[in-house]
Amino acid sequence: MTASLSDGRSTRDRLRAVLGQACAEVGLDATGAELIRFVNNAVFRLARHPVVVRIVLTPGLRHRADNVVNAAQLLSDYGVPAVELLPDVRQPLHIGEHSATFWQEVPDTGDEPTAVELADLLRQMHEIPVEDASLPEWNPIDDLRRRIRDAEGWDPDDVEFLLRRCDDVETRLAEVRYELPPGVVHGDAHLGNLITTPGGTVLCDFDTTCVGPREWDLVPIAVGQLRFHHTVNKHEILAEAYGFDVTRWDGFPVLREVRELKLTAAVLPIARSNPNIRSELRRRLRSVRVGDTFTRWVPYR
Repeated sequence: MTASLSDGRSTRDRLRAVLGQACAEVGLDATGAELIRFVNNAVFRLARHPVVVRIVLTPGLRHRADNVVNAAQLLSDYGVPAVELLPDVRQPLHIGEHSATFWQEVPDTGDEPTAVELADLLRQMHEIPVEDASLPEWNPIDDLRRRIRDAEGWDPDDVEFLLRRCDDVETRLAEVRYELPPGVVHGDAHLGNLITTPGGTVLCDFDTTCVGPREWDLVPIAVGQLRFHHTVNKHEILAEAYGFDVTRWDGFPVLREVRELKLTAAVLPIARSNPNIRSELRRRLRSVRVGDTFTRWVPYR
């Protein structure tokens, strides 16, 4: 039976069924697996193998599984420190409407990654020749529309508002002129997508890795500084270490709006399945609706 996300209360049990089937097909044991993240993907840490399994949550984003495989292989080819796919396993693996990828678990020291480390990793990534990258072109509005249209039992008026906002931002985005050359960009470059290991810090989460404007990889930390309760100015540190302050560039306001739309709409496909996110989603929607750029947000849990 295909595991569906239509029944919110049973979603996690259904995802465990998908996990069990996926693991069985590649010879792994899913017994005792721990769900460690449930926002954009369901991420499980296996108890009986040093393996992490990521399951795409919504049918509209299944294409991302192919993208993360291509991105991981590209980063490995160019020696960019990053999490690695489990070898000798056909990936991605499609189970009904879901897609799974399998990753070698890396030892996490628990130390918080720094903006300087992120800048270094981004420079390495951005230097990969774009002609060698079998990756999609940057199209953040298409990604947003997919998420919004997969909204799970949410207010239709909010959904229609967000789709109209996408149309408006897409028009303005087409007029932006970039200062940096295009490159291979991570697509969601914040400190939560770094892992500190005994051998150094590595990148993870390549769902939106693509070829696009390098400026986009500097936007998440800048927006995070503006929207979240950061006591340290991580944006200032990143800008100095990378050598470019994206907030001083005239295209930043448009890219900020794209980022904030993404930070708001990202969880719409699981809004019913994960009740912990609903109050924060409502807060963010209110901010976007009235053009409030000052209210502080808190991370989705």
